[in-house]
Amino acid sequence: MLLAKAPDAPMEGPPEAVTFEAAFRAHAPYVWRVLRRLGVRPADVEDVCQEVFLVVHRRFATFHGGSSMRTWIYGIATRVASEYRRRPYRRNEEPAGDDLPQTAVNAAQEEDADRRRALDLLDVALEKLDPDKRAVFVFFEVEEMSMNDVAAAVGCPVQTAYARLYAARRIVQAEMARLAGIDGETPSERRSPP
Repeated sequence: MLLAKAPDAPMEGPPEAVTFEAAFRAHAPYVWRVLRRLGVRPADVEDVCQEVFLVVHRRFATFHGGSSMRTWIYGIATRVASEYRRRPYRRNEEPAGDDLPQTAVNAAQEEDADRRRALDLLDVALEKLDPDKRAVFVFFEVEEMSMNDVAAAVGCPVQTAYARLYAARRIVQAEMARLAGIDGETPSERRSPP
């Protein structure tokens, strides 16, 4: 059995030498993150991630290495996330404990909270993107895939992927600026020098 060196490490060796278990171990954490950024609700991520790997398992024998396994799996994840967003029924569960009283936190927790707030703002901004632009933006900007891999994963020419990225960046930047104003900073405060 071939095991990955790190959770997101690329698979090494010829495609026939890679087992499904090794592919799952290497790529599941990354698929989980990608699904969240592609609009899958936190309460549904586990189920949708499982759906992705059910498809990967069914099609595993058809993977012949024309692209990297990572690109192939994330193409599947993109399609499964798209199908998820089109479903008329999505669970409306919310994680318990969000209404717990505030307690004192140390500096590391403050940094984690700031990072979580920034990711939450990014999630809101990503909601403004259509599925095609969102997939390209998430793969390139968030997951740092090469543009060739992004284009292969979403099934479009490289130049089309670049055009989607450019349009997505403009939309996300505008939405983040709008959200920054909502979060208490007025436009005049943003323009004034420090």
